[in-house]
Amino acid sequence: MTPIRGPSLTLRLTLLFALASAFVLFLLGLLIGNAVERHFEEQDLDVLTGKMQLARHVLERKPDSQPKETLTQQLDDALTGHHGLIVAVYDQNGEMLYANEAMVFPQNLLSIGATPRREQPVKWNSNDGQPWRGVSSMVKGTDGGGSYTVAIATEITRHEHFMTSFRQTLWGFMSLATLAMGLLGWFVVRRGLLPLLAIKRQAAEITANRLHTRLPVEAIPRELADLADTLNGMLSRLEESFQRLSDFSSDLAHELRTPVSNLLTQTQVTLSKARSAEDYRDILASNAEEFERLSRTISDMLFLAKADNNQIIPNREAIDLAEEIGDLLEYYDVLAEEKSIALSLSGSGQIVGDRLMLRRAVSNLLSNALRHTPNEGKVTVRVDNNREGRILVSVENTGSDIPTEHLPRLFDRFYRVDSSRLRTTENSGLGLAITQSIVLAHGGDVGVNSEGGKTRFTLSLPCAHQ
Repeated sequence: MTPIRGPSLTLRLTLLFALASAFVLFLLGLLIGNAVERHFEEQDLDVLTGKMQLARHVLERKPDSQPKETLTQQLDDALTGHHGLIVAVYDQNGEMLYANEAMVFPQNLLSIGATPRREQPVKWNSNDGQPWRGVSSMVKGTDGGGSYTVAIATEITRHEHFMTSFRQTLWGFMSLATLAMGLLGWFVVRRGLLPLLAIKRQAAEITANRLHTRLPVEAIPRELADLADTLNGMLSRLEESFQRLSDFSSDLAHELRTPVSNLLTQTQVTLSKARSAEDYRDILASNAEEFERLSRTISDMLFLAKADNNQIIPNREAIDLAEEIGDLLEYYDVLAEEKSIALSLSGSGQIVGDRLMLRRAVSNLLSNALRHTPNEGKVTVRVDNNREGRILVSVENTGSDIPTEHLPRLFDRFYRVDSSRLRTTENSGLGLAITQSIVLAHGGDVGVNSEGGKTRFTLSLPCAHQ
């Protein structure tokens, strides 16, 4: 089943670029449209304000006894030559005193009660659908006249038609501009992602046989350099892991081939002719030793496989290290007496961990130390609390120094300093690797030092109170 993939990065960036462009163009269109609308409003307001001043001049000098016909004649004379304007004058009782044309002004225009501000004219549509813009003002006569409300309006049909056509053109242009910006964004994104596509092609060419290949960071843009460094780091880890796995597979095949070859050879020799019961008993005893070696190697490999997958879950219990190590020294005392090796233990400390696992880890170190300590040598175990709240367990033995180049690999599986040394059942090359896995599972670490005729392995473990 083909997995469902999300939108490509090119599509996402193109859409984002187009949306951002559309948003900016939309704001720009609103700004331009409002500016043009404001311009027409200012033009209309200038005309209306001028006519308002003429009407105000006439009404302010009108006496209270002046006939209505005289006021009409004066206003007609003042407004002569101004077409498209409608002027109406109302007295303080709301009775119309003058109107050059029939017009029903909106109530919100007539009831303002004070001189309107220039920037706030009133806009409305008449009964026949024609758009109008008007202003009104309260005028008080200075020659004994009363108070009047003057309303002046102008038709803005041409302005409205122009604004409608202008907005259609503007929004059409912005739609085309958004489309063009989207296409341009797609082209820019495609060009900008070419280095990423180059990384993809180079990464696709890396196989198990070419894990040494690295991406050329110097030829990659700065924004992708961190990605390239991360991929190169991943390739380095993969190469190291692959090499370690390859070496491990080779070593494991060699380790298992030896006992299997011995078993096969002994069996073939045994079957080549009739033998006595005593001969068969000796051969079976020898085979049993080889089977024990195979069983021990397989068990150790299963343990290390669990450790690699973080499946080792130590039990949590308080452990007195001095007591546990003392029991182990008693167990190895017989082997030490055979080689006249002196065993000693000093210090004390408590940790929380798995008793059996830790016994196995220390036991591997003691077995390794006794095996490489010459006759009449010395093995010393110390348990110390350091200043960082850690318990240090050191196993030190006398003997030949381990060459410096071998120290970093002592905890690798199947690694032996002397590759030509006889492979015995006591030494499968996994003891130190198992010790390291156990210590790491307990939140500690292990180190080794070899100089001056002494080799010291040190386990660092967290204290019981941490």
